[in-house]
Amino acid sequence: MILAILQARMSSSRLPGKVLAPVLGEPMIARHVERLRRSQRIDRLVVATSTDPSDTPLAEACERLALPVHRGDLNDVLGRFVGAMADHPGATAVVRLTADCPLADWTVIDALIDRFVAEDADYASTNLPERTWPHGLDAEVIRPEVLQRAHREAADAYEREHVTAFVYRRPDEHRMVGLSRSPPLDHLRWTVDYPEDLAFVRRVYEQLYPQNPAFGSDAIVALPENSSRGGP
Repeated sequence: MILAILQARMSSSRLPGKVLAPVLGEPMIARHVERLRRSQRIDRLVVATSTDPSDTPLAEACERLALPVHRGDLNDVLGRFVGAMADHPGATAVVRLTADCPLADWTVIDALIDRFVAEDADYASTNLPERTWPHGLDAEVIRPEVLQRAHREAADAYEREHVTAFVYRRPDEHRMVGLSRSPPLDHLRWTVDYPEDLAFVRRVYEQLYPQNPAFGSDAIVALPENSSRGGP
């Protein structure tokens, strides 16, 4: 079973509540989940959020989407992932996704999963050996037992917050593979951290979704506003 875990919280320091911000009449996370559910490789999708009261509206929104939710420590994101994995035993791979990427491309995620499986890897990322995809198409795949080891051994606060840092900080101990794009589009910013990012995502949906709800990355790249959007 391929288990995808989407980490989400309401208490973003730069744009609080962004995951429930409306995008074409639906919460941003609902638009994100709609895209992820088109994946042909993900068998189960769950949300990992926190037990902080601020995340209760998010958990309720996920329930309305018929989306399983695991709630754990706000600051220990790695612990939340392992808890979500324990709720859904039998995973052969865990896909890490973040809820600030509502333009996620399921074809890229599927290709990364295929690469992970074909190479019998411990860890795969769209940012290895370097970023070539737009900011906002990030995805990682990790072997469950490697994630368990990280949970047992990671003591550094950064490694607890960023989930996979324990793995990619130790390249000599793990078989790591990447998925690159040519030509690179790493200069494009499609993630949502600031109000202007959310405004961009709303424009994308307004222009593309009515004609084709399953619009892909090529259609986004072709939009005129991408010519002036830089990275973080």
